[in-house]
Amino acid sequence: MSGNKTFTMIKPDAVEAGNIGNITAMIEKAGFKIIAMKYTKLSKEAAGKFYTVHAQRPFYQDLCQYMSSGPIVAMILEKGNAVADFRTLIGATNPADAAEGTIRKLYAKSIEANAVHGSDSDENAQIEGSFFFSAFEQFA
Repeated sequence: MSGNKTFTMIKPDAVEAGNIGNITAMIEKAGFKIIAMKYTKLSKEAAGKFYTVHAQRPFYQDLCQYMSSGPIVAMILEKGNAVADFRTLIGATNPADAAEGTIRKLYAKSIEANAVHGSDSDENAQIEGSFFFSAFEQFA
């Protein structure tokens, strides 16, 4: 992904709260270009596959249940230094620790229902983006 693309998804809590437009507006205002977007609902099995890296963690089953509880919006974003810049935009995983003006500070309900997912590396952005977009390579 050469550092200029990342993956995100707006999680079920933020979709249910009607924050898709607010969040995408923040993303675009921060200089990201949305190059792919999909509104979808994960099955518990699909959520399990997406979060397989956490399979041995105690919160895994709750995470899969939560991520399959309602629709999500998956996106591929483009901008120089995409992964790091997006992680700054979304804020800390725990919204109580997130900086003012970040997506999670504004829209997250809790550490579990934290509004958005953001890839933590270029490699994971490629893997995660490919999970939702079969033709991900066309965006690379």
